[in-house]
Amino acid sequence: MSETPDTPSYDVVIIGGGAAGIGVASSLLRRQSTLKIAIVEPSEYHYYQPAWTLVGGGAFDVTKSRRPMSTLMPKGVTWIKQAATAFDPDKNSVHIDGLKQIHYKFLIVAAGLKIKWDAIPGLLETLGKNGVTSNYSYESAPYTWQLVKAMQRGKAIFTQPPMPVKCPGAPQKAMYLSCYEWMKKDCLKDIDVELNNAGGVLFGVADFVPPLMQYVKQYNAQLNFNTNLVEVDGPAKTAWFDVKDPEGNVTRVKKSFDLLHVVPPQGPHEWIKNSPLSNAEGWIDVDQKTLQHAKYANVFGLGDACSTPNSKTAAAARKQIVVVAENLLALQAQKKMSLEYDGYGSCPLTVERGKIILAEFGYGGKLMPTFAWLINPIKASYLAWLLKKDVLPWLYWNAMLKGREWLARPFKN
Repeated sequence: MSETPDTPSYDVVIIGGGAAGIGVASSLLRRQSTLKIAIVEPSEYHYYQPAWTLVGGGAFDVTKSRRPMSTLMPKGVTWIKQAATAFDPDKNSVHIDGLKQIHYKFLIVAAGLKIKWDAIPGLLETLGKNGVTSNYSYESAPYTWQLVKAMQRGKAIFTQPPMPVKCPGAPQKAMYLSCYEWMKKDCLKDIDVELNNAGGVLFGVADFVPPLMQYVKQYNAQLNFNTNLVEVDGPAKTAWFDVKDPEGNVTRVKKSFDLLHVVPPQGPHEWIKNSPLSNAEGWIDVDQKTLQHAKYANVFGLGDACSTPNSKTAAAARKQIVVVAENLLALQAQKKMSLEYDGYGSCPLTVERGKIILAEFGYGGKLMPTFAWLINPIKASYLAWLLKKDVLPWLYWNAMLKGREWLARPFKN
């Protein structure tokens, strides 16, 4: 379709200005600087979310995890500062809130997932006070550290909702860092610690469970599986959980707390779920290797919004970016798509302040350590801590978002 003032047209339209969206725009422009690219993103700020676990553990300044979106948009990209509301892939167009449609030759959906704070009654009203906190929020992650520093005795409950969630190790990382602080102050013996996990296992990749269990035992934490947070009363310091037994029967259990760290339920955005691009679960329906849409050849999915069965982490998006950039340009040149995403994800499991188990894995739980010659992938390491705390944030701002793809290339056919 030819461009008019009411129907602007781009070579590539990217939905989402998070890690995946900005990263793939930069990577595309490094390969072909003449591309006309638009990023649709309504947010004023961009967040480095992997730092928030460290913020909650007193090891990172939260203000350094946020930058104005305007400072990160790649040079030459058009920033459409509104929200996308609907797709019309048969007409190669996207509907924009408060604006006309925009048209594309290629579409990349990198809209992330939805954090469902309102899915737990009482949570929004009490988040950030009454001992209720979450490292999944820029505003409340510093409150986690306030609570941990002040706590000397009582009941500390950490929750994990049903999958998927962003960085599935983060719920237990909050527990480990808190316990380490309490142990250091010699008050852990006076604190009753629970991890209430809606799932049935501590971690989805079996190789990492034994070293994690060593820390669970060291911190004397109680693991409650198939236990899902469903309601919170902050002023009453009370939470309710649905507990499922082996036969599938569900019982509602009331628990009191002094500290409650909540990981909110997460899922696809409703407007994407109801679009022609989604699968039955509401995710962008893509081939798990090429990241091309299952039906529309000129559409790609990227990051947390897509249907690939990998761990939803920034590290996964970093690898996916290369696949989408090269495959899209191959398609544009009418060549064979040459790159395949291998399911790589990384979850630096912060088990104490100063030590991390650097979990890296791909499809099927295959271990994929980047630095196996330097860091034992199933042992807590100080080097992995330095990587997480100091190196990865720098790489995020200065490499991933700038189209520099060091150690990011996957297997090539």
